[in-house]
Amino acid sequence: MIHPNTEVKMVNPQIGLGVFATKFIPKGTILYVVDDMELIYPKDHEMLRSEKYRPHIEKFSYTDQHGNRIVSWDYAKYINHYCDFNSISTGYGFEIAIRDIEAGEQITDDYGALNIEREMECGCGKSNCRKVIRPNDVVTYAKEWDEVIIPALKKIHENEQPLLNYVDDETKGKLDYFLKNNSGYLSIKELFYNRELEHKNYSLNGVAQSIKKTL
Repeated sequence: MIHPNTEVKMVNPQIGLGVFATKFIPKGTILYVVDDMELIYPKDHEMLRSEKYRPHIEKFSYTDQHGNRIVSWDYAKYINHYCDFNSISTGYGFEIAIRDIEAGEQITDDYGALNIEREMECGCGKSNCRKVIRPNDVVTYAKEWDEVIIPALKKIHENEQPLLNYVDDETKGKLDYFLKNNSGYLSIKELFYNRELEHKNYSLNGVAQSIKKTL
């Protein structure tokens, strides 16, 4: 679910649609949360094997740390990537504003935190543009991104949080523990889904099954 003080507008003909703030959104505001209405496709879901549906799911979804494809039921799916993003995913599963966002400003995040399946060329044109977004960026840039996430998390209880009610109790408990004790922080690295390991385990299981059949 996307923050209510947002709307979808055309960015330009090249980029297409994007999500924009309709009111001032302060740093430390939760901008997106996985709620119970999200469409979640486990990695072995039949629709991910469908030539008819898979391209659409890939276009409008991201992959969580368990390999599930998540398609937002609302327009959160239209948030664009910029290398100078103003919001980003966290190890707690929600996205947070890492700086103040003015009314009328586009809300952007970093697709490097979304477990993309293959490298993606970036033409955001920002001074810090990485040119290529890679599947393991969430590991590569974890320390750098954690350094901007932590100060934003510490402002959570200073702001109105219309989406906090949709964060599950277990996650809220972990977040509160970190904020009270300054320990137990969940790094953005927690979001990483290791496809290479998954494929390796799949191959090993296949070999094991073949051996069993020959015995």
